[in-house]
Amino acid sequence: MIRRLLLAAAFVAGAAPGLAQTIETQARQAFIVDMKTGTVLLEQNADELMPPSSMSKMMTVHMLFEKLQKGDVKLTDEFAVSERAWRIQGSKMFVPLGGRIKVEDLIRGIVIQSGNDACIVVAEALAGSEEAFAEQMTKRARELGLTKTVFKNSSGWPHPEHVTTARELAMIAKHTIEEFPDYYGYYSEINFTFNGIKQGNRNPLLYKALGADGLKTGHTEAGGYGLAASVKRGERRIIMVVNGIMLPNSPAGLRARAQETESLIDWAFREFENYSLFKAGDAVQTSGVWLGDAKTVPLTARDDLVVTLPRRARQGMKVTAVFQEPIPAPILKGQTVGKLVVAAPGVPTRELPLIAGESVGQLGPAGRIASAVSYLIFGAQK
Repeated sequence: MIRRLLLAAAFVAGAAPGLAQTIETQARQAFIVDMKTGTVLLEQNADELMPPSSMSKMMTVHMLFEKLQKGDVKLTDEFAVSERAWRIQGSKMFVPLGGRIKVEDLIRGIVIQSGNDACIVVAEALAGSEEAFAEQMTKRARELGLTKTVFKNSSGWPHPEHVTTARELAMIAKHTIEEFPDYYGYYSEINFTFNGIKQGNRNPLLYKALGADGLKTGHTEAGGYGLAASVKRGERRIIMVVNGIMLPNSPAGLRARAQETESLIDWAFREFENYSLFKAGDAVQTSGVWLGDAKTVPLTARDDLVVTLPRRARQGMKVTAVFQEPIPAPILKGQTVGKLVVAAPGVPTRELPLIAGESVGQLGPAGRIASAVSYLIFGAQK
């Protein structure tokens, strides 16, 4: 018998808004996701190819962080400055021609000062040439699950084939935050002085008490202004990528860009919430056992079950345990025996494995016969 046990019925009758809520944005491309649950809160042309500009530097830094984490490179190592790195235009760290720069300074030069020159220094040190490094960046992107991104340089310097999407930039941000907790803190630093020149971090969200701790801004004439940001408030972390904001590079334009991104982040935290339904190992229900040395077995959640919902959709949420009862013995602890299904109006359904909380052995031949006869005469015993 398939048993569907309703654990939480709708609290209030009537429709509730789904995840397809929208907010107007001046960005051509936009993507906002809850990092813990992977729930997409907003997407606008999120899979459209676009020039990533200096947001590309997140991948350059990711590659360098990997080298540091593996022990192939140390923060105190020094990389040589080529003439090509020294001559590059755009935003600069102002590396000296023929100099040698510490890796830690290069990280800050890329993350805080958005130095195109620092990117080339790193690329040439790790791969021999910027072209070879760009190929490695693209290869690593594929390994991380980015299917559309193509890098042609290390800095995001305009190139017709250097493209990505808002969704895939968010994936780079997520990998960086999760995989490099010892190094991610560089993204939250406000300023850095190198070669006697002090520059501030271009991320406008860092200068306000919003919970922002990264990541990277970008700008090209063709692609407009963009920002890949991460904001943590309490136990929630939101990743946002916007691009294609066409506002003037003036004090008023700067304020408008900052306000645009700030409003989107506030909206994501205000309109949505994470709801913890079960912790891994929590008992959800008890099921009868067929021909086992125990009559019942507890059913538990295999993983933490946390869902992101529009706050008003919480009223219509239902959590259902679906399993076949009785469960035939033998049963091993941790064996998948059913599933938890979470549904809310307008929200994609979530499923989580339901597992046996204990092992149950099978009765011997005589016991199985007696139990079967008892079941035929008296039905299932509780």
